[in-house]
Amino acid sequence: MTGPTEPMATEPEPAAGWAPTRALGRAVLLAGLLLVAGVLLGRVDLIVLAAPFALGTAYALRRRPTALPQVWITQGADGPLVEGGGLTAAVSVGNPDTVDYDLVVVRSRVSPWLRIDRAGFAQDGDVPEVPPAAATPAGGGAPANGRGRSLADRPFVTAVPTGTVADLELAGHAMRWGRHPVGPAGARVATAGGLLVSRAVLTEPVRVRVYPRTEPFEAVEAMPRAAGLVGAHHSRRPGEGGELAGVRIFAPGDRLRRIDWRVSLRARQLHVAATLSDRDAEVVVLLDVLAEAGRSGGVSGAASVLDTTVRATAAIAEHYLHRGDRVSLLEYGPGARRLRPAAGRRQYLTVLEWLLDVHVHPSSHEPYDQVFGPQLLSSDALVVVLTPLLDERSAQMLARLARAGRFVVAVDTLPTDLSAPKNLGWAEVAYRLWRLDRDVMIGQLREHGVPVVRWAGAGSLDQVLRDVARLATAPRVGGR
Repeated sequence: MTGPTEPMATEPEPAAGWAPTRALGRAVLLAGLLLVAGVLLGRVDLIVLAAPFALGTAYALRRRPTALPQVWITQGADGPLVEGGGLTAAVSVGNPDTVDYDLVVVRSRVSPWLRIDRAGFAQDGDVPEVPPAAATPAGGGAPANGRGRSLADRPFVTAVPTGTVADLELAGHAMRWGRHPVGPAGARVATAGGLLVSRAVLTEPVRVRVYPRTEPFEAVEAMPRAAGLVGAHHSRRPGEGGELAGVRIFAPGDRLRRIDWRVSLRARQLHVAATLSDRDAEVVVLLDVLAEAGRSGGVSGAASVLDTTVRATAAIAEHYLHRGDRVSLLEYGPGARRLRPAAGRRQYLTVLEWLLDVHVHPSSHEPYDQVFGPQLLSSDALVVVLTPLLDERSAQMLARLARAGRFVVAVDTLPTDLSAPKNLGWAEVAYRLWRLDRDVMIGQLREHGVPVVRWAGAGSLDQVLRDVARLATAPRVGGR
């Protein structure tokens, strides 16, 4: 629950921020003209005609407002959302004054990725619903260009008695991951029978956190090298575990339950079964944020490169963290953001928070050295690179990692339905040539020992993980 946001202006002196309306000017002008005309012409009827206007204006202004309205935005108590989840929020207008607010006009902006289905004041009892044609724009669940008018982006009118609060309730769905603003919101108030109006009181927006939807993902247990102390993966080091490594002669310190009696009786000497220790592994998920392609249609529409990258990262992190492994995140871009390796439920929540701030950063800068320093990337870690392979620097980075002896798996995040621009001369031919050049680049990466697979949810990495695990048992070539 987000607390109220203070209005931008305070009320240090009476009637600050209030101004007369045109209705007040017309009433005073009409009453004055009638009184002057009645006195000059000696006509009592004109004076009697002016009396209601003068008395009505004086009666309406007998109690003038001294405080501006308070406006704040409150998010529902559901906490962080997931793509496609329900959203509730409220824009509240409070009346701290001693006079009633006869008319309150409230308006709020909402991110186009938060689809508002219902909006209205709670006391009205009539909350209008968005028409089906306006709920879902053509071609996707939300505007792909980030522009569009929400149901909440229109004026709402109510009255607020003194000492009460009116809540403009908003209900809808979150259509895409990220931090999406509800607001800014503003309100203007008319009082004294519509003779006085306040200036607009604005409040800052509230950011709604929407976590990426985790796609189903399962992978085999094969890992190139387990380097922790305890875990679920078989290592190549002897120790307590479930993987049989062989039989050897009994030595002081061996446990009696490890004695192999069949071999001992044949050899007439005690022998024990040797096992390999079970250890955890470190998984580094590298996000290529140098380029973007495709149009995002939200949770129910098409996925862009960034959408696939973020959702796949969340799925991979959830899988390996659930198994007890350590997971870290890296951005390949000018920002070079990094999340340190850790394990457990807390790390998974940290991963989701970290992913909310992933953005594409096109840059001509070469980020390799600042991202892959020797102190940042463990030599025993499995590096999963999520990249669309739209920039030659991404391919060069993969090749350098392979030459350095890292265990690298490249996941292609380019949308499969990406099409060439239409009616642009030679654009289609250029697109086909670019596709051929990209296929050649992928083939060269595979020749360098970098497996490139397309992300397809569960089982996407099974075969390449088995291959990488087999390669880890061979002598390693290259510097660290």
